[in-house]
Amino acid sequence: MHMTRDCQLVARHNAWLADNTNVADVAKTNAEVAKRKRTTPGVWVNVKYPAKPENGPARYLSDQLDPSDPKSVLKALVVDGEDHTNDWSISDFTMQELREWIGGKILDNASERPTEWNGRLPVISAQDVIDIAITKSRELKRTISVYAETKNPYWNNQQAIANGCGKPGTSPFEDAVMNLLEKNRINDPKSPIYIQSFDPASLKYLRKAGMRATAVQLIDGNDINYRDGSMIYITNDEWTFISGRPYSWTLAGDARTFGEMLTPKGLAEISTYADGIGPWKPQVIAHSVVPYKDGAGLKDVNQLEDTRLIRNAHREGLLVHSFTFRNEPGRLAGIYKGDPVAEYLEYYRLGIDGVFTDFTGTAVQARKAYDKELGAW
Repeated sequence: MHMTRDCQLVARHNAWLADNTNVADVAKTNAEVAKRKRTTPGVWVNVKYPAKPENGPARYLSDQLDPSDPKSVLKALVVDGEDHTNDWSISDFTMQELREWIGGKILDNASERPTEWNGRLPVISAQDVIDIAITKSRELKRTISVYAETKNPYWNNQQAIANGCGKPGTSPFEDAVMNLLEKNRINDPKSPIYIQSFDPASLKYLRKAGMRATAVQLIDGNDINYRDGSMIYITNDEWTFISGRPYSWTLAGDARTFGEMLTPKGLAEISTYADGIGPWKPQVIAHSVVPYKDGAGLKDVNQLEDTRLIRNAHREGLLVHSFTFRNEPGRLAGIYKGDPVAEYLEYYRLGIDGVFTDFTGTAVQARKAYDKELGAW
């Protein structure tokens, strides 16, 4: 979820629009859309923690062009250190404008997926998603849950404040999430909704604000060291700030990485404010190439190893939902030989509680195969 210019929660993965909507095409004939492209570059800010190689770059890009002016963040498009200059921001449009003007399009593996619906399906609100889940649950006589994410919470709060959705120092983004839960009477651990975030500050705020719905701490990473299957969090570019550590940690001068969350101490801390974790797949099962060859990558993976993350998380009472499972051969480790079901089965057999997938049918097919293994069929 993100927040629109008129303070509504919109169901969208990215804060920028060019790579996941038809906004660029719309701008060719809609002057109002065209002029909203953000072309002002961001500014460089020095990190607050020790500027050492093991901590990553010594500075990061920011949209805080003038720290004394809360509205200055509406000029540049830099999202948690990620530069999207010359793109459109979702926070520059009202919900109605997004519905009327903009249509979504395929983003991941776009060249391998159907494109006939590009630009034809409208951008919808978070409330729309809940309404759909409720309606379809009644029609199908089974519960359909909603799994929502507070995306880029610091950025969304600063944009929302600049747009008049809250006063400086407040959290209008999370407050809107709380209102959504309360309005729909789903602020309950038994309700069919999950609230997830990569940033612990967002989940902690929601808990203190009274959120009782199921909370999941997402855990990211930048790459895999295929020599031994270990995770890479620190890089020499902006990705250190995007996928290497929560952005709130960067702002606070905390040089730790997402890897800290995977330790016993980290899992214990997560259990104080969340009900589960959402790790990247190779954090659950390590991927390596043995013997290693220079330039080896995902397609060359020939060894898998249980990191025991599921077991350790379960000891802390945490659910484990891993991301993201896809069918395309280029997204599968070589050891699976192009069979996505084989990948699911590896995780199911380790006791994972749930998976994020772009191909639900394949996930269900694999679950049926796993049930058969267990003698449930």
